Amino acid sequence: MQALILEQTRNLAIRDITIDEPLGNQDVRIAIRNVGICGSDVHYFKHGRIGPFVVREPMVLGHEASGQVLEVGAEVQHLKPGDRVCMEPGIPDLCSRASLEGHYNLDPSVRFWATPPVHGCLRPQVVHPANFCFKLADSVSYSEGALVEPLATGMQAAEKARIRPGDTAVVIGAGTIGIMTALAALAGGCSRVVIADLVPEKLAIAGGYNGIIPVNVAQQSLTEVISNLTDQWGAQIVFEASGNPKAYDELFKLLCPGGCVTLVGMPLQKVPLDIVSMQAKELRFESVFRYANQFPRALALMASGKLNLEPLISAVFPFKQGVDAFERAARAEPNDVKIQICFE
Repeated sequence: MQALILEQTRNLAIRDITIDEPLGNQDVRIAIRNVGICGSDVHYFKHGRIGPFVVREPMVLGHEASGQVLEVGAEVQHLKPGDRVCMEPGIPDLCSRASLEGHYNLDPSVRFWATPPVHGCLRPQVVHPANFCFKLADSVSYSEGALVEPLATGMQAAEKARIRPGDTAVVIGAGTIGIMTALAALAGGCSRVVIADLVPEKLAIAGGYNGIIPVNVAQQSLTEVISNLTDQWGAQIVFEASGNPKAYDELFKLLCPGGCVTLVGMPLQKVPLDIVSMQAKELRFESVFRYANQFPRALALMASGKLNLEPLISAVFPFKQGVDAFERAARAEPNDVKIQICFE
């Protein structure tokens, strides 16, 4: 079969590849429909590595996917051929200590699509464990189904923050994950979410959602905006979703006493922390690494009509133009939130 393969840094090709994936008793075979291009895919494309994960041999990219079930294993009960599904891309060892303690996303042996040396899903078919495949409601398109994976990260962040009804939250960074986190925070009970960025086009997209207040930090002081909105009290939660070390400079000033910092973005270098300021407010820190048990909740919200993710899809390229899709994603055009590739 043909796949979109990262041959080496800045070298993508659509070519034939043989991947041996027998159908196990608890697996399903899926025809891929839509695949989103994630920032990690772009990072591998541009740099050939993310931290300790290095692309040492050709690798199929892609991990945000939806598709249609073609075949099910003998022991699969909840899915059948023809079902429309999205797939959670990480496969943990369900007998590991991390999994048994309820943190399967932290299993050191997890196999995650398009994380070296594991091939991703930018290919016509995949075999995947049925327990990590989830039905799409009739009202949820394949394009939206491929957005469940990044939404799950936002859902994980919202859950870790322990939102209380009426909270005010701040999201730093209006990329895909930042917007998903803002939407998840609203769904989780926040009365309003302030989202901060430097890119007016992305802020305009985020500000199109009721309850999200965009702030261009090139033109306004985020600290002053939050102070004015909260009568000088501060926000209950700050989600750091940019990964920019400069975001930490005034992070604690945004929070009220007893507030929570939830780290979602990943800085590529060490960042300084004002521990005394944190202690003086008794702030709580939470961190997020992917997600666990969030796909069913995300899909339930989408099926209810409370989350419309279609405005976040900037362009959909046919598979044959997959290299062009990556080139556009790598340019990071200001109007783009999510670029997808489709197989039909």
